[in-house]
Amino acid sequence: MKILLIGANGQLGCDLVGALRGHELVKTTHQTLDVVDFDQVRQTVRECQPQVIINTAAFHKVDVCETEIMASFQVNAYGVRNLALAARELDATLVHFSTDYVFEGNVPVPRTESDPTNPISAYGVSKLAGEKMASYLWPKSVVIRTCGLYGHAGSSGKGGNFVEMMLKKAANGDSIKVVDDQRLTPTSTRELARKVADLLSTGSFGLFHITANGDCSWFEFAREIFSIAGIEADLSPTTSAVFKSPARRPAYSVLDNARLRALGLDDLKDWRAGLQEYLQNRSQSG
Repeated sequence: MKILLIGANGQLGCDLVGALRGHELVKTTHQTLDVVDFDQVRQTVRECQPQVIINTAAFHKVDVCETEIMASFQVNAYGVRNLALAARELDATLVHFSTDYVFEGNVPVPRTESDPTNPISAYGVSKLAGEKMASYLWPKSVVIRTCGLYGHAGSSGKGGNFVEMMLKKAANGDSIKVVDDQRLTPTSTRELARKVADLLSTGSFGLFHITANGDCSWFEFAREIFSIAGIEADLSPTTSAVFKSPARRPAYSVLDNARLRALGLDDLKDWRAGLQEYLQNRSQSG
C-alpha cells in the first residue's frame, strides 16, 4: 500500500514510519508540505498517487491558540479540508488525528465516540472543526482521537514531551509542581502508531478513540515517571487555578476505545506499561 505520511519527522510521525514498514511510504514534513496551501497539497497528492494519506500536522500549542485563532483554524481545520478534498479526488483514505480536548471534561466517565462534544478552548474548537471537515467532505476518512501523547522523537513544535520535561526538571534540581485535578490517559506514540497500522488493515472508516488503557492525573503521571526511572524528585501536587493558563483544560478527558474494542483491537497497554517501555528504550538508546 502506498501511503503519504504528513509530518513524518514529528513524534507520532517517526513512530508511524516504524509501524508502517512493509508499505511504500512517501514522507513529508512541514518544510516540504504546508497543509494550509491547497494548491501545494493537491499537487503533492496528485504526484504521489497514494492509497492512504496520514495527516499528523497540527497547531497544538493550546494556550497560544487562544490568541492565534486564525493560525489554529488554518492548520487544524482548513488544512484538513484541503487534504480531504485531495483524498476525495483520488479515492484515497484520509487518516487524521484529533484530541480529547473536544470534550468539556465535566463528566467523570470515559467518553466514547458517540458522546456529545463541547470543547472549552480555542484549540479544542479548532480540532473539532477539523473532525467535521474530514467527515462531511470525505466518507473515506478515519478520525482518531487520542490523549496525552509522548514519543521518542519529542515534538519540535512544543520543545519535547511531558516525560522529557519532567526528567529535565529533576536533573536540574528544580522544585516541580504538577496539576492533580486533570485526569487523562498518557499514551505512547509507539503504541498509537502500532494500532493505526492495525486499523488500516481493517478498511474501517469513521471516528475512533485510541489511547492506552487506564487513567491518572498529570501529577500521578509525573510521580510514576520518577518512580520507574528511580529518581528522587522534589515533586508536589497543585491545582489548575494556580497556573492561570490562558486556555481551559478538561478536568476529565479519559477516552473509551469503544469502536476499537468492537473490532477486537483494543489491546493497548496500560499507561504505566507503556511508560515503562518508553523509559526502558530511552535508557538503552541513551
